[in-house]
Amino acid sequence: MQKEKTEKRWSLIGMTALVTGGTKGIGHAIVEELAGLGAIIHTCSRNETELNQVLNQWSELGFQVTGSVCDVSVRTQREKLMEDVSSLFQGKLNIFVSNAGTNVMKPTVEFTAEDFSFLMTTNFESSYHLSQLAHPLLKASGNGSIVFISSVAGVTAFDAGSVYGATKGIEGRGICQKLYLSHSPETSWGS
Repeated sequence: MQKEKTEKRWSLIGMTALVTGGTKGIGHAIVEELAGLGAIIHTCSRNETELNQVLNQWSELGFQVTGSVCDVSVRTQREKLMEDVSSLFQGKLNIFVSNAGTNVMKPTVEFTAEDFSFLMTTNFESSYHLSQLAHPLLKASGNGSIVFISSVAGVTAFDAGSVYGATKGIEGRGICQKLYLSHSPETSWGS
């Protein structure tokens, strides 16, 4: 029944995708949806055990998903991730989903400099940097798209998680619109 529903919608057969943070939550669901539509996917996670578990599950389902360990808050690991993706997909990428993110839940006045830096690096800098690294691959595909997974916290005030909200607001509106203006029509950008 699920296969019939998928066939009636659209197909991503032959398309390639990178989904950061694809081992749980929204990222996991995105990987499964894209794979169910026929895309060939690479994902990443900080946790090798979780990554291997889901890769085995997806293999059993017949999904074409590979993965690598990557902490997107670390610049050199992001660069290695994109080198791996370029090699796997012969220098072309159709879809980049910037999903990996984290939160530190505490009142705003209790945030340390380390908390602030960690959230900005993980949620904002990684999305921006990976988008830069992905651009040549997306352009080479002739049909590239970027999707940023943002949050309602980016447009709504909460007592706890104010820095998280700021990172998601910058990501969802700031980066997305600026990259669209910078690279359109070479690549389509979505939020």
